[in-house]
Amino acid sequence: MIYTTEEILSEHDYQSPNRMAGYLLHGGLDSEGNYISPRTKIRWQAVNEWTEVLNSRGHELLDSSVEILAHENFPTMDQAKLLLNKDEGQFLWNSLTITGIIEARGRVLAEVTAPDFQEIIVEDISDTCIAHMNKGLFIAHGFDEGGNPDSDQGAHDQMWFAARDLLFGEDAYPIPEVPDSIGRPEQGREMPDIPAGHEGILQLLMQVLMIEIRAESFFSYCMNLTKSDDVFMNKRDDALLACEMISRIRQDEAIHVAYLNLLVSELRTYTFKTIEGKEKKGSEIIDPFWKKMIQWHGEEVHKESVAVRTEEFAKLFKRMNDENLLNQFNELSSNKELYAIQQL
Repeated sequence: MIYTTEEILSEHDYQSPNRMAGYLLHGGLDSEGNYISPRTKIRWQAVNEWTEVLNSRGHELLDSSVEILAHENFPTMDQAKLLLNKDEGQFLWNSLTITGIIEARGRVLAEVTAPDFQEIIVEDISDTCIAHMNKGLFIAHGFDEGGNPDSDQGAHDQMWFAARDLLFGEDAYPIPEVPDSIGRPEQGREMPDIPAGHEGILQLLMQVLMIEIRAESFFSYCMNLTKSDDVFMNKRDDALLACEMISRIRQDEAIHVAYLNLLVSELRTYTFKTIEGKEKKGSEIIDPFWKKMIQWHGEEVHKESVAVRTEEFAKLFKRMNDENLLNQFNELSSNKELYAIQQL
């Protein structure tokens, strides 16, 4: 279960390229036209094997399902349909645009180099996912998100923009303000038992894992919306193509959640050598920080997002000057106290 970088990055023998909406994109199709994610000829096999070893040692993966998030998407599906059928789609156009821009930033993962964790772990980790962070896993992840600079194939950033343009058009609305970061702000040293470089990578792993979990919630939301037959009624073919585009991104992202979850789950099970020369269970170092990550990504960032969205919707309804529509929107809310839009 020790792999080379070349094996982790290896591609399937595709029957045909992945062309959608005028874009040449990464991955490819098999002989039956089914989509195959890029760089997964060996990657999935390796992650599954390492996961089996973790289980055989009596350990389980962390819960990385969307159920660990405290809230659903805002606006709700019905609220989104209400606005879209009034030709008010800027909220979704903005979300798709911001997602594409942030995905492009994700290419930086290909340039990350982790310190040697064997230096601070007692047990041998040579045949684990941990030992392969610098052997293609980070490179593959970064290329999936923002593209391989040596290739003419588009990646997730272009795929999100293509989905957006299919639904609304490239210049439907102004480019929205994009946050500098969608991760939990740095709080200084929070795992002082281990060297700062190792802590930095642990924080990065958990940060990106939580971002990927939030993304899964957004994938589901967008796919359910675009495949609904009571919205985008004048461009059903384009909406269904956008849905398929997002479905392929979602398929690509599954390996990211899998390997990141496995990395954190493996690290929890090993014995760490502390800076003071003592030994400490990985779970004692990792679990307190993981709880903070779940709290921030599942609760705090949602409150910030709702505050921004409610202000935007308040301005929208004021411009539309349609009290009846505002009341309909609020009635469709899943939490009228949290999500209510006040009349201006």
